Amino acid sequence: MRSLLVLEDGMAFEGRTVGAAGTAIGEVVFSTSMTGYQEMLSDPSYAGQLLTLTYPLIGNYGVTDADLESRGVQVSGFIIKQMSDVPSNWRSTEDLPSFLARHGVVGIQGIDTRALTRRLRDQGVMMGVVTSELDAAGALARLRESPDYAALDFVRRVTTPEPYVWEPTAEGPGGRTLEVALVDCGVKFNILRALAEFGVRTTVFPCTTSAAEILERKPDGVAFSPGPGDPKHLAGIVDTARELIHTGLPTFGICLGNQIVGKAFGAGTFKLPFGHRGGNHPVKDLETGKVYITSQNHGYAVDPAGLERSGLEITHVNLNDGTVEGLRHRELPVFTIQYHPEANPGPRDSHYLFGSFVAAMEQR
Repeated sequence: MRSLLVLEDGMAFEGRTVGAAGTAIGEVVFSTSMTGYQEMLSDPSYAGQLLTLTYPLIGNYGVTDADLESRGVQVSGFIIKQMSDVPSNWRSTEDLPSFLARHGVVGIQGIDTRALTRRLRDQGVMMGVVTSELDAAGALARLRESPDYAALDFVRRVTTPEPYVWEPTAEGPGGRTLEVALVDCGVKFNILRALAEFGVRTTVFPCTTSAAEILERKPDGVAFSPGPGDPKHLAGIVDTARELIHTGLPTFGICLGNQIVGKAFGAGTFKLPFGHRGGNHPVKDLETGKVYITSQNHGYAVDPAGLERSGLEITHVNLNDGTVEGLRHRELPVFTIQYHPEANPGPRDSHYLFGSFVAAMEQR
């Protein structure tokens, strides 16, 4: 079936339908990861976005529920060059086209994804429509009637409706199980799996949970998860973070969690031209001088200009554009990173950071 991708600047790409027929609207973004399409499709940080994959062949190893990073597919739509209809992997339980159709994901294949990526790099991310129902003029008209990505609070759409517990899979330090309270702004399950490997029991709370409710559980530490959208909508979560931080509890922020903690100390945030999405982003640790290859998925960054009197210091920077990739408080047990130590997809170079969080809880 013929499909179209139409960008807000009027540029149109023609391709073929993959997944479900219909119309999907969202911010068009791209990821340079060569594997992990199922993990990306189910990553809550992609909510409200039309995900473009730069690697040309997708679906070649199928899908399995064990690789889901959330309760279901999170992207608004899917854009690829070529779909593999015959997966080859012993873990596969379903082919990707069937998976997309079953989850109602509107997608398009057969377009020049590298040309699309170059346009987004030159012009910046923009809104778009994937449709098998409308012509180009109709798609553009529908898009102009729709709210911009930055105008919506996607965190409330992806957060858990009720608290739940993720049990440890290993013995904790000294035989004790540490308790972490995680504020769910769009958590990936691999964060919970990683903490479980260090003997941590994690209670995942909805993003609307108050600091008082969290403290009732008497956690050893607090974490703020990744998630989608513009942090300007998250004033309530920022207030909760500020209150929890000043109890002295060890606090760990990941991706959007980094921005939330930064805002809790008075820093601002800004939108990146086309974001950082992929598994090959170099980040420098300013204390050790080491460079890590990291997995990233974010469209906003902390403004370093707001950090002068915050008590926070920059610990990591992105070597591609110099943006803030990590923060640490000079006195409180608080540290954050902008990238993804849980990876999935991506390298595991930064998995040690979960151990650093556990060590901070042990020390307290």
